[in-house]
Amino acid sequence: MEILIPLSLFAMIAAIAIAPRYFKSMERQKMAETLRVAIEKGQPLPTEVIEAMSSNVRHPGLPPSPQRDLRTGIVWLGVGVGFAAFGLAFSFEWPDALYPMLGLAAFPTFIGLAFIALGLLNKAKP
Repeated sequence: MEILIPLSLFAMIAAIAIAPRYFKSMERQKMAETLRVAIEKGQPLPTEVIEAMSSNVRHPGLPPSPQRDLRTGIVWLGVGVGFAAFGLAFSFEWPDALYPMLGLAAFPTFIGLAFIALGLLNKAKP
């Protein structure tokens, strides 16, 4: 029964990573099916649909910007601080848990700091 706690943590992380990709794939399949039916019926495709499909191929979502880098960095920094606080809370019950959790918290913290630095450095350029 004790093994379910760490397994559920890793399952949750996997679900957070896999679920958006799955739903995006389902959305693309539905769009492709709709376009196929429209082409089979001989309906002309609007240019906006073709442009939207071709523009999102390489970079879906918003284009990179200093403001987006800052937001991403702040989120990663929050994740790192959250892991550190989680380790601190665990250390009251299990003192040996503090240092491994601080080590785990270092990864998202430094990723967040790198994104914040990128956002600040790119903002300074004209």
